[in-house]
Amino acid sequence: MATFPAVRVGVAAIVLRDSKVLIGHRKGSHGAGTWGLPGGHLEFGESVEACAMREVFEETGLRAAIIGPAGFTNDMFAAEGEHYVTLFVLARCGAGEPEVREPDKCGAWVWREWDDLPRPLFRPLQSLVDSGYTPEQLVPA
Repeated sequence: MATFPAVRVGVAAIVLRDSKVLIGHRKGSHGAGTWGLPGGHLEFGESVEACAMREVFEETGLRAAIIGPAGFTNDMFAAEGEHYVTLFVLARCGAGEPEVREPDKCGAWVWREWDDLPRPLFRPLQSLVDSGYTPEQLVPA
């Protein structure tokens, strides 16, 4: 029987402030040179929401409040031999400015409008954008 590499589960936080989304310039790992959301790997026994809040804090120093789930993507990174299912979580952050707390993984954090995100986007985020998703779909009025 053939064995295959494991499918990894990533979690990405769509952090909103007013009408803007927090996005960072990736360094050092797959997707280097692209723009992506705060996030990382789901740890064993961890809820998706807890993972999102932990990753936002570890990467930016910001405390995010979860609004709810925001969809998922299923992406292959052929060159790296990686396969990721990424679970997106919508969150709010009302105060503070993001810090680059993992400079080997991210070069800068910026706030941008969803329809004016810098390019190129990290593949899971690009897949989410290509699906027609917009954060406004889930933000309570």
